[in-house]
Amino acid sequence: MRKLFYERRFIFIPIGVAAILALVSFVVMQLWNNLLPDVLHVTTITYWQAMGIFVLCKILFGFGPKGGGGGAPWMRRKRMMEERLSSMSPEERERFKEQMKSRCGWGKRGVDWKEAWKDEPIAEKETKE
Repeated sequence: MRKLFYERRFIFIPIGVAAILALVSFVVMQLWNNLLPDVLHVTTITYWQAMGIFVLCKILFGFGPKGGGGGAPWMRRKRMMEERLSSMSPEERERFKEQMKSRCGWGKRGVDWKEAWKDEPIAEKETKE
């Protein structure tokens, strides 16, 4: 019995995933078409548009908890960066911040780019780009 399950799992798992996607897309379509046209005055959507909305939301907002937690991909990267910074010593953290400021231009005080740009001739501005 166990060997039969392992042999057929490659057939049943994709079918199960497709069935869940189809069911969720149908629910999204029904909720959209029964709620939003009256509330927000939008048009109704088709089944395939509902599936596209669902997939887009999963891409933008994440696929659920994995290990340390779910959420959108940018939230996971932010959390990972916070963990790295918390494990650094204060000296390493300051050195890292200074490197980021020099690379990205963050926190450069005393330099007013509007004033520096205003004083340069137009020809020099075009060559710098």
